[in-house]
Amino acid sequence: METEKAAAALESDPSLDAVAFETPQLEDLSGELAAANALAAERLSELAYARAEIENVRKRAVRAADERLGHGRRALIAKFLPVLDNLQRALAYDDSDGLRGGLNATLRGFEGILAGESIVALETVGKPFDPHVAEAIATRETTEHDDDVVIEEVQRGYRMGDDLLRPAMVVVAKRTDA
Repeated sequence: METEKAAAALESDPSLDAVAFETPQLEDLSGELAAANALAAERLSELAYARAEIENVRKRAVRAADERLGHGRRALIAKFLPVLDNLQRALAYDDSDGLRGGLNATLRGFEGILAGESIVALETVGKPFDPHVAEAIATRETTEHDDDVVIEEVQRGYRMGDDLLRPAMVVVAKRTDA
């Protein structure tokens, strides 16, 4: 009966034909809500991914900066090593006590700086030759030492942490049986 009255009203007033009254169905609203929730979850996932990517980029930048700084430190310290070598050579050949005292003080200063930078001199004399930390520049025949034992250090090698700054230059024994 209600539908008959509505039909009669539409027939009597032609202006009501132009206006469409749609009432959304519950199923349509549920579908739209599910679609909106899926879109929101997708955007939330994209946001989480973007935040994680930003954090990864930040960490990579910090690592790269640390590596550049470490490389710069190693290069700078490596430049000081020849000066240290010259001081050690001067101490080995000078007999003047005054000059010797000054050179010793300078040498201790350099060694203190190196120690402050975690730089350690390699100990090679009397040990088996290790090509990872030393370069053999000569061999010497001997009956006093076993084969491949370092018997002389021509130039000292240095390590900074786990990194080799400079290999030692050494003379290696070759045993001869007399």
